[in-house]
Amino acid sequence: MSKRSKRSMRRKQRQMPPRKKHGPLYKVPFRRRRQQKTDFHQRKRLIKSGKIRLVTRPSNKQVLVQFVKSNIGGDLTLIQVRSHELKEYGWDIATSNLPAAYLTGYLAGKKAMIKSVNEAILDIGIHTPNAGTRIFATLKGALDAGVEIPVNDIMMPSEERIKGEHIAKYGKLLASEDKENYKRFFSKYLAVNKKPEDLPKYFEATKAKIDSEF
Repeated sequence: MSKRSKRSMRRKQRQMPPRKKHGPLYKVPFRRRRQQKTDFHQRKRLIKSGKIRLVTRPSNKQVLVQFVKSNIGGDLTLIQVRSHELKEYGWDIATSNLPAAYLTGYLAGKKAMIKSVNEAILDIGIHTPNAGTRIFATLKGALDAGVEIPVNDIMMPSEERIKGEHIAKYGKLLASEDKENYKRFFSKYLAVNKKPEDLPKYFEATKAKIDSEF
């Protein structure tokens, strides 16, 4: 078959409407896979490791961190921490940014160490493993708390971003150049009489309070 014929065939295939999946050989995906909630191939590999899973699920409003043990009858959640719980330690500002993700992982790691959970493996679900994201910020927090988790250091966010220095610099820039956007973007900070420019100080104070309890 010539190259022109192959190109013509590919063009016709692209123009054809998609075929409906049916027939005796078609296998319906599991419900949670259809809902894009669970990657069962990845889950199988994680369960076969026999280790407790560090489950981290960031969203637009909060970060959820769990230590989960797999059993035949179902998963057993050993520790669960949501970033909203950081308010108990003085963190009454944004609960979905990178510093909050680290502190949530740090708090979960401290609780895990108390329950003798010294080792785990990361479970990111269907999220894409991009370097420097909130997923790896939570992982960094759990590692700093003492839990052993295998990871490539290249995936970790920098110390400056973990402490929120990038947010503080942006807040300082807006405060001097665009007051309206400053008040709009950082309304939650200003509502509790805090400035985004001082975010690294709030971070260190919250982490110190977690350390004092554990």
